[in-house]
Amino acid sequence: MDNESSSKYPPLVGASEVFRQELQRAAIASQSDATVLILGQSGTGKGLFARTIHLRSARKEQLFASLNCVATPAGLLESELFGHERGAFKGAVSRKIGRLELADHGTLFLDEVGDVPLEFQPKLLRVLKEREFQRLGGTKTIKLDFRLIAATNRDLLKGVRNNEFQSDLFDLLNVFPIRIPPLRERREDIPLLVRYFVQSYAHRTGHPVDTIPGETMAALARLDWPGNVGELENFVEKSLILTGTVRLPPEGWPYT
Repeated sequence: MDNESSSKYPPLVGASEVFRQELQRAAIASQSDATVLILGQSGTGKGLFARTIHLRSARKEQLFASLNCVATPAGLLESELFGHERGAFKGAVSRKIGRLELADHGTLFLDEVGDVPLEFQPKLLRVLKEREFQRLGGTKTIKLDFRLIAATNRDLLKGVRNNEFQSDLFDLLNVFPIRIPPLRERREDIPLLVRYFVQSYAHRTGHPVDTIPGETMAALARLDWPGNVGELENFVEKSLILTGTVRLPPEGWPYT
């Protein structure tokens, strides 16, 4: 569970025009309580954008309660979100506070919301719209005040057209969309990111790197990095551990 109040997170690194435009939209979003939908491929930094918006908002001293909708089994999603009372189901030996309740007065972040099962979407829509719920097995209605941020790597409009995502839920989420571009659309940011990760991991790996050859950096910038920033970070760390410097990824990366 990734729930934080005032922790500091790594900066959003990038100077390209397409990236700075989305940073500006994030700055605007942080000044309001509007629902934000962050769109982007895996590894682009959707969670980091969400945390940054929270930490720059009026709710920054309150909890940032996150739930990864694709990493949570469908059978546990309701319990993780709503919480439960003791005895609500087999194995519920004590009361559990769900993410909704944790996010009261703070921010609720639903990561990979596009993977919420279709049969659960009406319940999610209702609680997000009415801002009240009951724990599983409970009878008390709990009213909430939270800011909602959601993220997905899926095409939700396509999901609506294919009857895989509820249109009313999409409309509720899509108040203030932010699209994080993949690395292949902002290649000029790759050298900045490489230097940032080298600086971050050099002390940890015990391999300080003073310079990176220009031809190496240029070659890294030409790669598509389908895993985006996450893949690039993984490469830099692995390269420092194995070689003590930053070298071109071998053929077959990241599986070699």
